[in-house]
Amino acid sequence: MKKFLSVVFLLPLLLLPSACARPYDYTKHLSEVRSDVFRAETEAFVLTLSCLTREHPYASDTVVCPLTRLMEAVIVSKDKSVTEYTLRIDGTDWGGETSYRTVEDDCYYSESTDVFPENSVSIHVEWAGGAVDVAATSVKNEHTMSAEEALEIAVGQEEELIARNTANGEFCGEFRVRLLRRDANYYYVGIVTKEGVLSLLLGAESGEVLARRENG
Repeated sequence: MKKFLSVVFLLPLLLLPSACARPYDYTKHLSEVRSDVFRAETEAFVLTLSCLTREHPYASDTVVCPLTRLMEAVIVSKDKSVTEYTLRIDGTDWGGETSYRTVEDDCYYSESTDVFPENSVSIHVEWAGGAVDVAATSVKNEHTMSAEEALEIAVGQEEELIARNTANGEFCGEFRVRLLRRDANYYYVGIVTKEGVLSLLLGAESGEVLARRENG
C-alpha cells in the first residue's frame, strides 16, 4: 500500500515539467516580416507604402541576423516620362528622391524607422510639374490575420519539414512572412532551410493554403 501511495503522489511531479513546458517560439526565426501595406491612387500615380522588419545582411542562409525596421515606398507613374518623386510622410521629409527601377518600371525609396503607422498615413508627393497630398490607407481589415498567425498556420501545415530541420529542440531555419495585396489580401510565407525554400500562399482572412512551391 505504501508503495502504491508513493507512486500516486510522485506521478503529478513527474508530469509537471511537460505540463508546464512552453510552446516553441517560431517567431524568433523571422528574418523578414511585411506587416502592413498602405495604398493611395491619384490620376498621376499609384503609391504603395510597406512596413518591413528585415534582417541585415539579408541572405537565405537559415540564420537570422539583427533586424531593422524599414518603410518602403513604390510609386508607379501613369505618366511614363516621370521617373523621380520626393516624399514627405506625416510631415517628415525622407532623405532624398526615389530611384527609378528599369526592370520593375517603378520608382522606389526606403527609409529606416522606429514606429510604423496605423490605419492611414498622410503623404506629400512632389515631382516635376506637380505636387499632391494623399492619404494612404492600410489594406488590412478586421478579418486580416497578423503575420504571426500566418506563420503559425504555415508551421502547422509543414510539420514534417519543420521536424526534419529541428535538432536538439531548436529549429534550424528562418521564415519570411509578407502581406500581399492583389485582388484581395494574401500572405506569402517562405520557410528557408538547408533543403531550400518552401513557399506558401495563404488567404489573409481565411488562412487557407492556396499554393505551395518548393525550390530545392
